[in-house]
Amino acid sequence: MSPMRTVRGRGVPGRGTAPRRWSPEIAATLMVIAVGAAEVAVLRLAPPDLRPVISAGLLGGALAALVLFAAVWRSRHTPAREVHHPVLPEAGPDGWFGADALEGFPMEEIRPLLPAPDAPDLNRLYTAWILVNHGHDAPWISHHLDLPPAAVRLLVDAAYQRQ
Repeated sequence: MSPMRTVRGRGVPGRGTAPRRWSPEIAATLMVIAVGAAEVAVLRLAPPDLRPVISAGLLGGALAALVLFAAVWRSRHTPAREVHHPVLPEAGPDGWFGADALEGFPMEEIRPLLPAPDAPDLNRLYTAWILVNHGHDAPWISHHLDLPPAAVRLLVDAAYQRQ
């Protein structure tokens, strides 16, 4: 029995070959070649007295195709901008949830949110409070801790008032 090949689905019983995807560079290169071939064909078919005008137009088309290729190439080969978040300090002897870490937590403001059916977990709110005090912003905390933005905004506002 021969070994099964599973690279991109080839050789797997009951499955055809996986479709190939063209990269934007290949698509742009083929577009430039197609535009160039069309330009040569149009120039050969044009009457001799119109060739200078048609050549100028075709040169503009070739430059536009070149700019398109360069834009695609640059967008694919430019490194993504890195996002830097504040680094959290090491936990103290009592850990992150020690008495001093939760000092100033706005429990009275948070209390109305807790009896709701989809109420946020109190431990997540404590974690959010600590992250707010260490420099993280409300959208980041809301996204990573899966908390409602209103609750996180309340914590951020309380932390700013405390400072």
